Amino acid sequence: MVTLAEVAQHAGVSASTVSYVLSGKRSISATTRQRVEESIRKLGYHPNAGARALASSRSNIIALMVPLRTDMYVPVMMEIAVAVASAARAYGYDILLLTGEEGPDAVRRVTGSGLADAMILMDVELDDERLPLLRGTHQPSVLIGLPADTEGLTCVDLDFRATGALCVEHLAELGHRDIAVIGEAPAVYERHTGFAERTLDGLRTRARELDLRLLHRPCEAGYDAVAATLARVFDERPDTTGFVVQNESALEPLLALLRRWGRAVPEDVSVVAVCPEQVATQASVRLTSVALPAQEMGRRAVEHLVAKLDGRGSDEVVLLAPELTVRASSGPAPARP
Repeated sequence: MVTLAEVAQHAGVSASTVSYVLSGKRSISATTRQRVEESIRKLGYHPNAGARALASSRSNIIALMVPLRTDMYVPVMMEIAVAVASAARAYGYDILLLTGEEGPDAVRRVTGSGLADAMILMDVELDDERLPLLRGTHQPSVLIGLPADTEGLTCVDLDFRATGALCVEHLAELGHRDIAVIGEAPAVYERHTGFAERTLDGLRTRARELDLRLLHRPCEAGYDAVAATLARVFDERPDTTGFVVQNESALEPLLALLRRWGRAVPEDVSVVAVCPEQVATQASVRLTSVALPAQEMGRRAVEHLVAKLDGRGSDEVVLLAPELTVRASSGPAPARP
């Protein structure tokens, strides 16, 4: 088993310096801290959790609130959660995973009991009822998501407003004038979930600027629900040639239904998705998409939280720029008769 003294020797510092890096009790220069943390990772040093907690008055645990709702695409949420857990371990923290829908009650329990040193919140709503409690406590926290009011908060998220605009711009450049958006389940919009609302705002704003016709329809998961939504779209807007899909569960049913109804992708209809890279590349038609940077969001959230725990962080909003990858599902709009 690697000892603290061996870490100190490897990093070229005193044992007390390593201890201060671990406990956060004293300010250590960024260069020295980075050298010590690199030695800890290389040697595989694991401090005794009980001793460290007693010495630092910390639990060395980060609480991660990730409600697993039936109307959300759970694999994405879990990919972010795994990224958070991996990044936290690199800094010597373990994760307390809260998967229920307790909302403010869970925040009160964690902040009032000392179960965790800090919190990361996911599935953030525009007017999230957990936020007043976070603002009222001294416990560090980071949101993976963006509420309407970010004052006094640290947030990490994909720039979903820019994501929506980017999808519209791509279809417009290909000559599409009638675009339909297959959105998340209705409950996601009823809760005013931040990522869904902001994407829709970006889609609508850019469509108006480019003088495009945009139709948005929420959609439940399942083949029958997608079939009903698609039929409704073509009934209301028969000239629709471009689809933007922000609903991972609807993608494969949508592609199957378009084939069944004799609409070839991308010759007759183009499809652009907001989804994980793996979903886009493994679909029956490789999808033009904006990827969800789950790994980077999880890593960035932990980095900002650790900086706060060490007294180095400040409140800020970090929006990751979207990147659109063109694949087989988008092409020039068909000529109008």
